[in-house]
Amino acid sequence: MRSEARIVITILTPDTASHHPPHEFTDGRLLPMYESPLRATLIEAALRHAGLGPILVPDQWDDRHIEAIHTPEYLTYLAHAYQRWVAAGGAPEAVLPGTFAVRGMSRRSLTPLAAPGYYSFDLSAPIVAGTYAAARAAADAALTAARHVQAGAPAAYALCRPPGHHAGPDLCGGYCFLNNAAIAAEYLRQHRAGRCVAILDIDFHHGNGTQQIFEARDDVLFVSLHADPAEHYPYFSGYADERGRGAGHGWTHNIVLPAGTDDTRYLAALDAALTLIADRTPAALVVSLGVDTAADDPVAAMGASFALGAGIFHPIGARIAALGLPTVFVQEGGYAVDALGRNVAAVLTGFASVVQP
Repeated sequence: MRSEARIVITILTPDTASHHPPHEFTDGRLLPMYESPLRATLIEAALRHAGLGPILVPDQWDDRHIEAIHTPEYLTYLAHAYQRWVAAGGAPEAVLPGTFAVRGMSRRSLTPLAAPGYYSFDLSAPIVAGTYAAARAAADAALTAARHVQAGAPAAYALCRPPGHHAGPDLCGGYCFLNNAAIAAEYLRQHRAGRCVAILDIDFHHGNGTQQIFEARDDVLFVSLHADPAEHYPYFSGYADERGRGAGHGWTHNIVLPAGTDDTRYLAALDAALTLIADRTPAALVVSLGVDTAADDPVAAMGASFALGAGIFHPIGARIAALGLPTVFVQEGGYAVDALGRNVAAVLTGFASVVQP
């Protein structure tokens, strides 16, 4: 058995196929959903081939762990949005807002056809009949991974689909409904005797939801490497001067990378991020693992993407492992289906190559 075998526990999301919207609106175009059940199938197959450790189904968790991050009103909305939408005459294909509660609109209308515009910030998080079940199962996977790490596993990977890092306390968007990384981080923080926890977000896009959740707190460090939000989604969050607020000032760090970033520049930025994390001496680490940084990723390529080589993902995992922290990996983006599973497996293999069994 390879020395890296059985280092990383994988937690699946068994209900992922129940969330399968037919289309999304992106840059004015109606497109098939890039964020499809095929993603989870490909990643699972690659991880089974890699043989990094046991592959398990998640435990079922009660709502209090989810409500530590998301408001009860928002959770109720997600659980019933599709049924109420259809009953009110909405199109059965998917729940999508027709109007958003933006500046100058002061009334809080939560009728079935209005509520999507209150609880969504874009058109890339359509809700279908099985969306809440899939999102809830993904959160259960993140919590189960966190529990294994809390119990002493060096690392656990939650194959979360739908992803989560764009979801705020009461907002969905960017394919995300429940913030799995934030839920896992909060669980670890509650079980780590008052010590802080760090989140490292390496998705191509800024994790605006995660930043919003923790920006006023001084017990969860958020460090993100991502494309320039002036040119890339989510556009209105993720700038370098956003450092947190109130007690949380200095606990948010956004490292913005330009189009065309190559391996050398990316790994230098990652090293800087890992230094910021090490300086806080956290008790544990949660990694929002997006592999849409790949040069051929179709979602990242809607703008000018990075120029990373195919071999970048193994050293990313190895550098993260060198921190020596108990680590939960939570799946975020990655849409280049030909390489998706291979890239995720490379990160985890790189991590496992450094950790002693």
